[in-house]
Amino acid sequence: MALVRSSSSRLRSFSSLMSPPSTAAVYYQHGAPDAVTRIIEMPPTVVKERHVCVKMLASPINPSDINRIEGVYPVRPEVPAVGGYEGVGEIYSVGSQVEGFSPGDLVISSPLTSGMWQTYVVKDQSMWHKVDKDTPIEYAATITVNPLSALRILEDFVTLKQGDTVVQNGSTSIVGQCIIQIAKSRKINTVNIIRDRPGSDEAKEMLKKLGADEVFTETQLDAKNVKIFLGNLPEPSIGFNCVGGNSASLVMKQGGTMVTYGGMSKKPITASTSSFIFKDLSLKGFWLQNWMSSDKAHDCRRMIDHLLELVREEKLRYEIELVPLSDFKLALDKAMGKLGSQPKQVLQF
Repeated sequence: MALVRSSSSRLRSFSSLMSPPSTAAVYYQHGAPDAVTRIIEMPPTVVKERHVCVKMLASPINPSDINRIEGVYPVRPEVPAVGGYEGVGEIYSVGSQVEGFSPGDLVISSPLTSGMWQTYVVKDQSMWHKVDKDTPIEYAATITVNPLSALRILEDFVTLKQGDTVVQNGSTSIVGQCIIQIAKSRKINTVNIIRDRPGSDEAKEMLKKLGADEVFTETQLDAKNVKIFLGNLPEPSIGFNCVGGNSASLVMKQGGTMVTYGGMSKKPITASTSSFIFKDLSLKGFWLQNWMSSDKAHDCRRMIDHLLELVREEKLRYEIELVPLSDFKLALDKAMGKLGSQPKQVLQF
């Protein structure tokens, strides 16, 4: 093995044959993630001439990853499968026909692809995007699913300009936190709705530090219209919903457009007839997977680079907990909410 690592040319020659063996989180059937997923050792993988072998550094446990294991997500790999759809790693070796990549480069999976929860991943060179080595790995690992969703729903449904206002629920989610910070960087105001629960005062303070203009609990707004609390802020131009149920109704009170990108409460969205007639309510949906498969996604990597630049400038931050792969079960329990509210769980390899 020492000879393999002695030079890039020898590494390139060796990598045209096999990758190193890999440790992976694999599920063999759909079901409860903690019951069907286990850590196994996988044999080396053939590295073809246009393949890149990446030594993974970090990969998050996203809600969509859990849903794929459960078998309820619309798009999912065939089982058995290695979990994870997002991640960052360092190039270990490249195939003989690969151009533009070298061992040591920092890369992320782009477009999103399955099989990130393992120590070595072999994919075609087209599946990797090189990023600045100064990027913190925990943010490179998590930049696509949540921050990119925040950017797209801010840009794709109405034209927002400086001084405009948006309203959202689920404001403490990663997407919600990113909406606040991206909006702040564009001088767009945010009105934020959070759940009534212990620690809500701390949550308000945290969101204010990120740049939120107003933060209210659902109870505060339940009997009132958000407009009463706006002060000098303009009425919201658009609302974002990731909760559903009564929380979505609070967002819809403003009329105009509401974009739904999640359903955390698992309760339906109910809109009154008067809202459609008298407030010209428009309900839209956003699914990142669908967006990334459309023609709009041709400059997706440029958008990711922009978001990572915000990270490096410390204008985009969210709470992350790096967890060793050896503690996978604990990280999974935290990601599934079994241990209460937790930071975003990111596996470290």
